[in-house]
Amino acid sequence: MTLEKLANGDYEYLEPGLMPDYDLYLSFTGGPVLDRLEREYGVARARALYCSVDPDLYYPQDVPRRWDLGYLGTYSDDRQPRVRELLMEPARQAPNRRFVVAGAQYPSAIQWPANVETVEHIPPAEHRAFYAAQAFTLNVTRDAMIASGYAPSVRLFEAAACGVPVISDYWPGLETLFEPGREVLIARGRDQVHDYLALPDSRRRAIGLRARRRVLRHHTAAHRARELVHHLDAAAAPADRLGAVVS
Repeated sequence: MTLEKLANGDYEYLEPGLMPDYDLYLSFTGGPVLDRLEREYGVARARALYCSVDPDLYYPQDVPRRWDLGYLGTYSDDRQPRVRELLMEPARQAPNRRFVVAGAQYPSAIQWPANVETVEHIPPAEHRAFYAAQAFTLNVTRDAMIASGYAPSVRLFEAAACGVPVISDYWPGLETLFEPGREVLIARGRDQVHDYLALPDSRRRAIGLRARRRVLRHHTAAHRARELVHHLDAAAAPADRLGAVVS
């Protein structure tokens, strides 16, 4: 999103003239974006520092099942077509199943299927219980993040840490974070979602537990802290002063 603003001459987040002055530029997006930051904007060292999850706050919780599939996210024009394709249309295909969308700013004109519950806001303290009440949770990505790839949402890590299997749209780099088919289920259309919802409980639980193990091995706040220290140590070199920016 930062690079999209820069390309449009919108410097709300960052002035491009400042970028070469930092010894280290940390980005929530990895992959080719890091090369672009160095090549086009003169960044000295661009390194990925993905979002993460606190396993003391996000873990499996035994609560009654309320929904077959849920989505947590604020409305955006570019995400809504995928919310429609990967949640609303499967809901119409399976009127006996229950769905939920939680988030603010959804237009009142949206005609939700009768079996889709909408919730305007879920406080962060209630996210764990919200995920736990779903058989599957949906991860939907904004257009700019799909185009760049390697841009995981914190919701992806939160749900996985709770042991809830994630159905996600595809973006480049997703397979470097979770193994498709074993730790995350990739859906390119409504029919795939429909098929995933019919998986046996044993396979569904196994996918969620494998994703949780991956998060605990690689994507906790403690892991990011160690990565941050590593990047700072590598960038410090002989300099006595170190500047850094995170976007």
